[in-house]
Amino acid sequence: MTNSVTNTLRLLGAGLRALLVLTLVTGVIYPLVVTGVAQALFHNKANGSEIKADGKVVGSSLIGQSYNLPLKKGQETPDADLKWFQGRPAGGLGSNSLNTRYKLILSGATNLAADSGAVHGTCPAEPADGTLCAQVVSARAAVVKDNSVAGYTVKPSQVPADAVTSSGSGLDPAISPQYADLQVHRIAARNGLSVAAVEKLVEDHTQGRALGFIGEPRVNVLELNIALKDLVARK
Repeated sequence: MTNSVTNTLRLLGAGLRALLVLTLVTGVIYPLVVTGVAQALFHNKANGSEIKADGKVVGSSLIGQSYNLPLKKGQETPDADLKWFQGRPAGGLGSNSLNTRYKLILSGATNLAADSGAVHGTCPAEPADGTLCAQVVSARAAVVKDNSVAGYTVKPSQVPADAVTSSGSGLDPAISPQYADLQVHRIAARNGLSVAAVEKLVEDHTQGRALGFIGEPRVNVLELNIALKDLVARK
């Protein structure tokens, strides 16, 4: 009986010591080491890839933002603020009343198949509501209308895919150089800038493929709009 109690106490003691040691190693030491290494070697990424303007954090280079006008009375969907470069359509679900910069509580793809609403592999002129074709046709018409200004008319064939479709996350922070170029004349007209100056802005903020061969060239919309704001302030 005495041996049994002694063995039980010994096992309990060993278990408690193991618990304390593992808690210290995995719950304190390891997180501190990983956090320290991340802060020392990958400070920007470890802190959310923050983007600052005028000394304040205005967003993340990994999350897209919307650039819309305030809602009008009775309006459910805000109009785009066309003095700014616009990103890809957002595919988020739901809303968030706490974070007013990112109103999407969830994000994700539309989950609509590539042939949703298509007839013989092609989107008809008037596709059925709720289909991917309907979304694309509507978005393309808006892009053509919004970016056609005096002396520059956008053709439907010029509209790139990323201008009318959301990404898999629904919050893509970047657009293609083609979509950025398509917006240059509108941006110049709305902000009283020369087309050449805005073209140079897009060129300076166009990032190439990662390691020279991974992905596609892209333009971070938030960084581009921050540079646009600075350019307008200097004119």
